[in-house]
Amino acid sequence: MTFSDLGLSPKVLSAVTDAGYTQPTPIQAGAIPHALLGKDILGIAQTGTGKTASFVLPMLTRLEKGRARARMPRTLILEPTRELAAQVEENFIRYGKNHKLNIALLIGGVSFDEQDKKLERGADVLIATPGRLLDHRERGKLLLNGVEILVIDEADRMLDMGFIPDIERICEMIPFTRQTLFFSATMPPEITKLTEKFLHAPVRVEVSKAASAATNIIQRLVKSGAKPWDKRETLRNLIKAEDADLKNAIIFCNRKVEVSELFRSLLKHDFDAGALHGDMDQRARMQMLANFRDGKLRYLVASDVAARGLDIPDVSHVFNYDVPIHAEDYVHRIGRTGRAGRSGKSFTITTRSDTKYVDAIERLIGTKIEWHDGDLSTVTESEGEEAPRRGRGAPRRAGRKDEDRKDRGERSKKDRHSKRDETPETVSDEQPVAEVADIAERRARKDAIRSENERKGPSNRHEQRGDARPQRDRPGRHRQEEDDATVGFGDDMPAFMRIVAKV
Repeated sequence: MTFSDLGLSPKVLSAVTDAGYTQPTPIQAGAIPHALLGKDILGIAQTGTGKTASFVLPMLTRLEKGRARARMPRTLILEPTRELAAQVEENFIRYGKNHKLNIALLIGGVSFDEQDKKLERGADVLIATPGRLLDHRERGKLLLNGVEILVIDEADRMLDMGFIPDIERICEMIPFTRQTLFFSATMPPEITKLTEKFLHAPVRVEVSKAASAATNIIQRLVKSGAKPWDKRETLRNLIKAEDADLKNAIIFCNRKVEVSELFRSLLKHDFDAGALHGDMDQRARMQMLANFRDGKLRYLVASDVAARGLDIPDVSHVFNYDVPIHAEDYVHRIGRTGRAGRSGKSFTITTRSDTKYVDAIERLIGTKIEWHDGDLSTVTESEGEEAPRRGRGAPRRAGRKDEDRKDRGERSKKDRHSKRDETPETVSDEQPVAEVADIAERRARKDAIRSENERKGPSNRHEQRGDARPQRDRPGRHRQEEDDATVGFGDDMPAFMRIVAKV
């Protein structure tokens, strides 16, 4: 079967041919004909199988007729993350190059004013994340009663990110007569209830078992100690061992903090790495992804923001620095490699505390994952318990007793006092002649100043007050000697003072 057998328009077929594609993937072959007929679709397929094109291509064909009105988009595509939304926009630009369509992208981290201008011109295609879409709707800049086609992409990721209540609100704002295309890699019970509520007699297109991993990906578990420095060392050794076959790799962490720490550690050990997580601003995130796609970065340390749907075609390796807590995330993470029929490798660093998560993953994918170099039974209890030589929160070294610390403190205090009492200008036989002469000169100068002060005696102000002794100046301030001479103009009188006043 070829794309020309699916019923797409000549303009779309021409763009697909120019992009270098001739045969559709199973999900595309199953979904495109029904989408062109206007039917609701429930698409289930593992990541990396071409789900994006399965709704972009039929939408382009149907949008050739009609025209958008201001603030009333004709189609709406909801994505869980900014990266996925920007990627869908790129697909519309690539396959819609023969169409004159207005495409609006509503995502966070971008100015509202620029997005409002695009909505004012009228959007044939509106691609948005749920939060930013609702913001525009509440500001009165967007009307959804003209939407003809609704696409909910990566629905299981929407569930994980807590967007399901927002999805329900948005669906209630869109006409009941719309066409809905619903795509997901997994089908948890909550997603099933959502499809029953908003899809009408959908055509179910399932080209692989839900939550299954691609067979062209080699999966391995790697044992490690529990401490962070143990895991970082395990990762570095693993990368070096795979260096011959490793073109580039995505390294997944569970938390943003771990992304930052691991990124800094890899840079410290001279690895060409970048970082990607949700707290970065949008421009930095897009630039980091572009650098990784273009080969300017070999390693990308990322949170699960990079696990869903991102199209980076030629990733050779995926490393799970942390075992994902949700088993479905494992399928999406390793799906970043082995795309478009290529082979790939995934390695998951595992500690003793991760066994329950590994068991859940194996139950989900229906197969046992092999160990790379022996299972956790070979990891000793004490492995990784030693603190690093440096670092915050490191335990004290063995043998560092409180008594020893106290003795050292007392000795250092005595040393300080003894140094303070010492005369800093003591002459020794080992000092150079020039230095000895300089010390002698300073001593003579001090003696002269002391004798002059004794000759002058107490200052006038102390004598007038009858103080028994002069008050000392505060430390750090120079003593200001009082002089009986009145300070004035001296013998020179200014001209203005010679003018005789008129009586």
